Amino acid sequence: MRVPVKLFGFVFWLFSLNCAQCQECLQEDITYENKEPVAKASYNDGETVKVNCMAGYTGMYRLTCEKGTWKTVAERPCAKKKCSHPGDTENGDFKFTEGSEFVFGATVLYTCKKGFEMASRINQRTCRAEGWDNTLPVCEAVKCPAIHTNGGLTASGNTDEGSYGDVIHFECVSTDKKIDGSSGIHCTETGEWSDSVPTCKEITCTAPDILDGYVVEKRQEYQKDAILKYGCFKGFKLKEGIPRCSKFGWTLKPECDEVTCEFKSTTFGVKKITPEGKTIFRAGERVEITCAEKYWIFFTKVTTKSFKCQDNGKWDYEPACQDIRCEVPHDQHVSSSYFSGDMKFGAKKYYSCMSGYDKMAAEATCTRDGWTPKPLCVVKMCAAPNIANAKIVGEQRPKYNINSSLGLNQSSLYKSPVLPSLNGQAYCSALKSVGYHQT
Repeated sequence: MRVPVKLFGFVFWLFSLNCAQCQECLQEDITYENKEPVAKASYNDGETVKVNCMAGYTGMYRLTCEKGTWKTVAERPCAKKKCSHPGDTENGDFKFTEGSEFVFGATVLYTCKKGFEMASRINQRTCRAEGWDNTLPVCEAVKCPAIHTNGGLTASGNTDEGSYGDVIHFECVSTDKKIDGSSGIHCTETGEWSDSVPTCKEITCTAPDILDGYVVEKRQEYQKDAILKYGCFKGFKLKEGIPRCSKFGWTLKPECDEVTCEFKSTTFGVKKITPEGKTIFRAGERVEITCAEKYWIFFTKVTTKSFKCQDNGKWDYEPACQDIRCEVPHDQHVSSSYFSGDMKFGAKKYYSCMSGYDKMAAEATCTRDGWTPKPLCVVKMCAAPNIANAKIVGEQRPKYNINSSLGLNQSSLYKSPVLPSLNGQAYCSALKSVGYHQT
């Protein structure tokens, strides 16, 4: 009987052992990403374990083993630790080479701007669990070698050690010499000067090529302060000023400008322009203008005229229209005090004539031909006198001017042998037609 009993006990123990193992939770069943492994390979039913995140991550999990299965008690998923801004380096920029955010594992690469070079041995930073590694890289300006000059040349600027962008200016000590080469050089991004150090040479100028012109008495070389004489071809004119040889070349660029005339009178009083729309004319070209009704050509009494642009750049006559105006009629025996103020085309003036003259109209009107009517005043006339018992002596006319006089004799039909004979004169007066007095 003992053997079976012992065998039954062993079987029961083995079954109990297997059932206990069925209640355990295994480490390998914890499958969260970026976690640290837990301490034991398995945990009994009812045990609780804390799962930590890997270095560089934040978060945690708290799990409980229930009948062989892990149950989550608390959960804060593992996420990459954040880093602050890696820092901007002066005269440089950075870009991501790993990642796209400032979190664990991200790497940024620093580069220098144009004209600057990396002074640091390491030019990148990576976000670690403790923050950014390495120090902030430094960009320094590219340097150019020192500048050396001789006694006849001076240099201004940072000549000992130029940095990128620095400019050096050169001048000759003698005022009779000029720079042979570049008067200014700058430090380039490659650490070299943009040009070599210049020298000084005597101030001379060479004869230029002049478009539409020519040099008079051309020389191979001109000394300082020499004057350049030049001329222009027909239809062109000299530029104002006198070119002199200086340390910077000719003080004035010798040029020949095309001769042109500007037609400005395009609106005022103008009725028609031929050619239409053109305002700039070359020498020899013409423009014709026709003035509107109340206008005529400037200082003329015509309404249409052609104008020529001359070789000196001026019109042969002023191409413009002006208001038609009438002058004071001094020679028409009128009182000039009435003719003032508006005397443009169409103006009307009341007027009076001088003594001995009669008005031809109540008003004078300004026209293209002057004041009308023409004439404004006419001399007063006297008809031939008709005096009873008298006879006109000499030539007889139907009308006589003011102050004219006629001789009169008594008619023979009325002579009296008792009375003396009658002789006298008749005269034309501005106040009355006929007067008579006895001689």
